[in-house]
Amino acid sequence: MNKLKLSGLLLFLAGSFALMGIITAEALYPSGTGYTTFNSEISDLGATKPPNSLIYQPSSRIFNITMLLSGLMILTATFYQNRYFKKLLFSIPVALFGLGLVGIGIFSGDKAPYHGMFAMLTFLSGGLSAIASSKIALAPFKYIGILFGSVALLTWFAAMFVPHIIFSFIGIGGTERWVVYPIVLWITGFGGYLINTTTNKYQNNKK
Repeated sequence: MNKLKLSGLLLFLAGSFALMGIITAEALYPSGTGYTTFNSEISDLGATKPPNSLIYQPSSRIFNITMLLSGLMILTATFYQNRYFKKLLFSIPVALFGLGLVGIGIFSGDKAPYHGMFAMLTFLSGGLSAIASSKIALAPFKYIGILFGSVALLTWFAAMFVPHIIFSFIGIGGTERWVVYPIVLWITGFGGYLINTTTNKYQNNKK
């Protein structure tokens, strides 16, 4: 397996693992705790915010391990794809995205301010990564990256600057998912795209 396809495989697995890990942690989260996709952040699966943090197993362990392993896979994939494309404009935000996920896995929601810092890094670098993938992806997938990255970043900006509007519409939980899921879907799709694309299609892009 060449390094481009290996990178794609790791990205595909990272995105799939993150999505299924979140779904599994949500399914096993105890009922009656008030957790909803409208009112609850994804990171609440690992631990809610202090001072009265709540941690429920096995959801917390599943979520934290999922984030950690997904981040490590993305970091490894970044190493391999950068050796092929040598485009730091794409490699740097993807590496930061992987690092952010690792940080979320290590510092759960009860560990302020570190969790918030890594979550912010993940949101911003993830959206930028999707947009920056247009530097190496060919049409039409390059436009999908721009679209999904823009959706994630615009939702994040809305949450930062007009939270009363967007939170009243889809809640803080729904808002965060509109940031996270476009990035997860993009990186899963991008991984599959790299797996199934022959390297000779990229020769002009590498120049």
